[in-house]
Amino acid sequence: MERKEIEEKVINILIEDLEIEEDKIFPESKLKEDMGIDSLDFVDIVVIINKTFGFKIIPSEMQNVITLNDFCDYIESKVK
Repeated sequence: MERKEIEEKVINILIEDLEIEEDKIFPESKLKEDMGIDSLDFVDIVVIINKTFGFKIIPSEMQNVITLNDFCDYIESKVK
């Protein structure tokens, strides 16, 4: 899966499923501080990522995932 396709799917998830405003979504946007993703949203993200990309997020691997770009990097590393 190409990086651009991953980014498009993640952005779509953020807008459609988590109802984050599109004007808050940039590669350098911080998931928690800028987009307001909280622990309940993260539970939803785990389920959606599993269905969309076919792998399970491991919480301990997410410790250094701060920005949207970091999150896409993480997904890209799992789907290769």
